[in-house]
Amino acid sequence: MTKMESYNSVWDAIADTPEQAANLRTRAELMRQIAGIIKENGWKQAEAATRCGVTQPRMNDLLRGRVSRFSLDALVNLATALGRRVHLELEAA
Repeated sequence: MTKMESYNSVWDAIADTPEQAANLRTRAELMRQIAGIIKENGWKQAEAATRCGVTQPRMNDLLRGRVSRFSLDALVNLATALGRRVHLELEAA
């Protein structure tokens, strides 16, 4: 019988290091919030893409949660284009 490993989050399970997991977690949260802004405003992908200064396929990647295709820098830029300011907070592990 093989022992089942357990993880605190899906990001911990797929990342090789705690640093990578933290980066994935942060990117996913920014993507979720950006997608929420788009949904709240009722924007279609093309309109959201125009507002963010990206292509519609790029916006599709964001709305489908393709975390690996976005850096933190790119997500901060998208949030800023939507008139938001990104605020980070550090917590003890």
